[in-house]
Amino acid sequence: MLAAIDIGSNTVRLLIGDINPDGALSPLRYVRRVTRLAGDFTDQRGLAPGSMERTLSALYEFQDICRQHRVNNLLAVGTAAFRTACNGCSFAEQIRASTRIPVEIITGEEEARLTASGVLLALSETPLNTLIFDIGGGSTEFVHMVDGNVLWTDSLPLGVVRLCEEHKDPKEIEAFVHRLLNRIQRQVESCSTPSGSQPILVGTAGTVTSLAAMDMKMTRYDWQRVNNYHLQKSRLESLALELGGLTPSQRETLPGLEAGRGDLIMPGLQVVLALLDIFQTNQLTVSDFGILEGLAARLAKGPSTSVKGMCRN
Repeated sequence: MLAAIDIGSNTVRLLIGDINPDGALSPLRYVRRVTRLAGDFTDQRGLAPGSMERTLSALYEFQDICRQHRVNNLLAVGTAAFRTACNGCSFAEQIRASTRIPVEIITGEEEARLTASGVLLALSETPLNTLIFDIGGGSTEFVHMVDGNVLWTDSLPLGVVRLCEEHKDPKEIEAFVHRLLNRIQRQVESCSTPSGSQPILVGTAGTVTSLAAMDMKMTRYDWQRVNNYHLQKSRLESLALELGGLTPSQRETLPGLEAGRGDLIMPGLQVVLALLDIFQTNQLTVSDFGILEGLAARLAKGPSTSVKGMCRN
């Protein structure tokens, strides 16, 4: 039995699975906890004590779940919150010492590649020209693929926790988002693509999957319905107007939006709408699968394919 853990800047997620006779991964259990690790982050202090305590508590719970399932192959990754924090490496070491969970801090490029491999497992049809994006709590990862090959990856400081806590004015967020996304547009335009086509946008992670769940008015989240769902720009624009008139707590009463995302959904939605605007497209494809499934699939291939951490004592 194997397990993969994604310690994100907003959410900590666990996937437990087994290997089928054909070598494919068979997911058995999925658990998620919103701990907001990047919350109250400062450059001087790094990760806040309360944020680390919430995250450790979730990991102790995951440790117990793994023990119950007799997991014998486990790997966890830390992403943007760990990378940017002055105490990121020391917190990773604290996790290893306290929980025995072998967490590794990965680069933005490694995060993007793991995300892409997970997304490809979900898509019913892989577009010839694809721009995959993963809106996290601390950063947003991008992978541009043509004909199944990765052309480039990038990581930008467009995480929803970061945007929410560092930029209070929605217009300020909009200007900041567009300024950074222009870099992605230039990278796409610099690549040779089939017939000069615009890439198909494929989004993953909490913001995009929450928007899909809200669009379908889900009272119980169903990842199978979310995978390959198409979000329309017109619907997202209407949703932005609706959510903009509500408080964060009022937003969380709407079907499809989980607790802890009431203040984060708006900056995430701004990133999505900006991407649709920049690439002049009216829809995006949603993938529930991402970095967690990519990590599990790699782990299923054997220890030799484990990720390499950025820092370790």
